[in-house]
Amino acid sequence: MDFNKPYISENHKIELPILTQKNVALYIKREDEIHPFVSGNKFRKLKYNLAEAKKQNKATLLTFGGAFSNHIVATAVAGNLNGFKTIGIIRGEELANDLEKTLAENATLREAHLNGMTFRFISRADYRNKEQTNFIADLSKEFGDFYLIPEGGTNQLAIKGCEEILTNQDAIFDYICLAVGTGGTISGVINSLQDHQKCLGFPALKGIFLEEEIKKYVKSEENWSLQTDYHFGGYAKYNDDLIRFINTFKNQTDILLDPVYTAKMVYGVLDLIGKNHFPVKTKILAIHTGGLQGIVGFNKKLAAKNQSLIQQ
Repeated sequence: MDFNKPYISENHKIELPILTQKNVALYIKREDEIHPFVSGNKFRKLKYNLAEAKKQNKATLLTFGGAFSNHIVATAVAGNLNGFKTIGIIRGEELANDLEKTLAENATLREAHLNGMTFRFISRADYRNKEQTNFIADLSKEFGDFYLIPEGGTNQLAIKGCEEILTNQDAIFDYICLAVGTGGTISGVINSLQDHQKCLGFPALKGIFLEEEIKKYVKSEENWSLQTDYHFGGYAKYNDDLIRFINTFKNQTDILLDPVYTAKMVYGVLDLIGKNHFPVKTKILAIHTGGLQGIVGFNKKLAAKNQSLIQQ
């Protein structure tokens, strides 16, 4: 995978009755098509971090994440493709009790493992110390020299990469919409907006703390806002309506959405369109940030509860 290549994603026009009825145009930027595992914002966030790691002559990447983290598997695959060793500090020490079983049941960790990632499973209490100097120093003693990438991949170099998501062809849009996790991707998008554009972020987490995180990285506070009513209960939470929406949208558009991030955003965009939030003739670009590999694990949880699966 060539991280020096300037990837430009295709914008796919969505045809739905509600869009015709409200006279609003909706396109989806297919960042998910960049790579099966290093897709969307994960590619953008890692691009300049990997370049910096090479510049510093680092041989190892170390990062943090939960057991179903898209960032963990993306770092493992990207590191493997670019000649780095990778270490994942994973939240949940119980996962180490039977690693073979954990890998058999968890497609995310299994793929990271197949790409050579070394795991260190830690308690949730210890995980909260992941940004503490002493904690990082102890990891250095255990693993030696490494290039540190924060949880979720968000830092200044990640923002720089995400500023490349929008291109000149996207200047025709009035609104740019995307899901929000740690705030890195939306920060890069906000920094690359044209003067006439506004950005709407749809947090996958509960709470308003993300606004302060985003303000650390953006050049303006005037051209963006967060829509906080579409988290479906919080990170990785869902209900039957969301799963039904994902499957219906796939049948109508042939575009698969992930249940943690992008599906909630697209659901929110269409709901706002139905509520006349956008003026007539508005052109909206929704960014598909990937994460589709996580559907396998998500479907296992659904199957265990005898609930409808996401159709891939």
